Amino acid sequence: MSPQTFDFLLGWAMTRPMFDLLLRGIWETVVMTGISGALSFVIGLPLALVLVTTDRGGIFQNLWINRSLGGLVNALRSVPFIILLVAVIPLTRLIVGSAIGIAAAIVPLTLAAAPYFARVAEVSLREVDRALIDAARAMGATRATILREVLIPEALPGIVSGFTVTMVTLIGASAMAGAVGAGGLGDIAIRYGYQRFETAVMVAVVVILIVMVSIMQWAGDALARRIDHR
Repeated sequence: MSPQTFDFLLGWAMTRPMFDLLLRGIWETVVMTGISGALSFVIGLPLALVLVTTDRGGIFQNLWINRSLGGLVNALRSVPFIILLVAVIPLTRLIVGSAIGIAAAIVPLTLAAAPYFARVAEVSLREVDRALIDAARAMGATRATILREVLIPEALPGIVSGFTVTMVTLIGASAMAGAVGAGGLGDIAIRYGYQRFETAVMVAVVVILIVMVSIMQWAGDALARRIDHR
């Protein structure tokens, strides 16, 4: 596609009604990814901490809990998002009272992102120097203090980077959720771009998603570098 054709298509998409529609789609996507991202962090980080600390040699070693929780996390991660989206419709209806719309999309998005972020954060937590933990224990630090003062602060740059990747993944997943009426940019691309053969709409949505992902990645990388240099 030539630059002239691209400019023409994008200008065609930017009529007032379509501009308003795209603005609404951006807002819905931000809401979906923001809420599900926050829930994923709140759920995923404790999961990662439990997986690390209950493993063999961990400060709360409990192999039964570790293996059971690890199996549950792996099971959720192994389900493709589009299948998970449909499979949890009964649970979504139970929680939010509907299977379509922004609120309904947050349930499967959180279920998909939380175990993903848990595994990413787990990698960062496992990379913390074991000598630091042993030194803290030798000085009489409690296990809660080791978690709060050693494990999390040392792994924080990696955790932030992993959360950034999770948020980028959520943006793509939220667009996929539009295929089942979840709203957002994905819904606009399906209904107005694909089903009505409006190429300009598809181009506009793709451009917006690229910009959103780029901004998210830049902000996350900048925050991780700032934390790492403290």
